Amino acid sequence: MLRIYSGSAAHSMELTDTHNFAATPEEVWVVLMDPDAIKACLRGCRELRPVGDNRYHADISFGVGAVSGIFSAVVTLSDQSPPHSYRITVHATGKPGFAHGSAHVLLKPVASGTEVEVNASAEVGGLIARVGQRLIEGVARMTIAGFFSCLAARLRSTT
Repeated sequence: MLRIYSGSAAHSMELTDTHNFAATPEEVWVVLMDPDAIKACLRGCRELRPVGDNRYHADISFGVGAVSGIFSAVVTLSDQSPPHSYRITVHATGKPGFAHGSAHVLLKPVASGTEVEVNASAEVGGLIARVGQRLIEGVARMTIAGFFSCLAARLRSTT
C-alpha cells in the first residue's frame, strides 16, 4: 500500500510491501547487505560506495514523467539484527528535488523460504514532486518490484 499526502512543497509517502524469496533468511540477509547486489538491482544506480560503517554514498539517475536527473544520496543501515531486521535511511538531493525516507525491513521465515516485509515512509519535494501523485506512486511501485525481483533472481542463481 502506498499513500501519498500532498503538501504545498512536498509529497509524503507511506509504503507497506511484502516480497517472498525461496531462500533462508540468512541467505536473503546476505544479498540485502551486499552493495554489489544492491547496485546491480537498483534501477539507475550509477555508484554505491562505502563512506563509513554501514554508510554509503550513491549516485542514482531517477525520473518521474518528464522530470529526471541524478540524485546524490547518503544511505545508512542501522538497528541491525541479523538475519531478522534492519532500518535503512536515505537522504537524496539533486537538481530535480529531494527525497528523504526510511524503511524498517523485517525478514520472516516461512514454509516457502523468507518473507521480507518493508514498512517505509518518505518525503519528496521540488520539481519531481510536482509531477503528480499517480506518477510518483507508479514509479515507486515499479522500482520496488524490480529491485526485489532482481534480488530474488540473484539468489536463485547463487543457491
